[in-house]
Amino acid sequence: MIILASGSATRQSMLRSAGVDFTTQVLPVDEDGIKSSMAQETNNPARVAETLAEMKAQRVSLKNPGALVIGADQMLDCDGEWFNKPTSRDEAADQLRRLRAKTHRLTSSVVALRDGRLLWHHSETAKLTMRAFSDAFLDDYLEKAGDAVTSSVGAYQLEGLGAQLFMDVDGDHFTILGLPLLALLDFLRENGELIP
Repeated sequence: MIILASGSATRQSMLRSAGVDFTTQVLPVDEDGIKSSMAQETNNPARVAETLAEMKAQRVSLKNPGALVIGADQMLDCDGEWFNKPTSRDEAADQLRRLRAKTHRLTSSVVALRDGRLLWHHSETAKLTMRAFSDAFLDDYLEKAGDAVTSSVGAYQLEGLGAQLFMDVDGDHFTILGLPLLALLDFLRENGELIP
């Protein structure tokens, strides 16, 4: 039995599309508290993303003995500043203005636990460069994207309208969407969860 410890519709869709049979269970963790605490000891976004993924999976794993629990998280770093999911359209607009005409790094981490024990972890980073879009474009984008701008760190979905924000993308598509899928599928095959 595989359990995804993530409420992300995008992650769920990626796994389903790849033919993975799983259920979803989400238990809350204090993400802001973990990020604040870790910011004092590290400037490594990959380590933070992995810790968040593990904490989420750990909570679910302890409640589901024997199940393989997958956790995932993502961090966006631009010039040393960590970005969170915006909570409003105004926050999304502010974030996009701060990312405009700059290159940022998007790190996605995935972990697998069984009975509270970490079995595997993997992180990948993509570099994305936003174009110097106009304020008029930004207003139009926010209007058309609607509430979707608050559903992802960075306030964009590269697979949709958000593609227009960028001039260059260097990295794995699945990683950008929030899950290093190919590495996870390899792990699942190696561990007998998928047909090799």
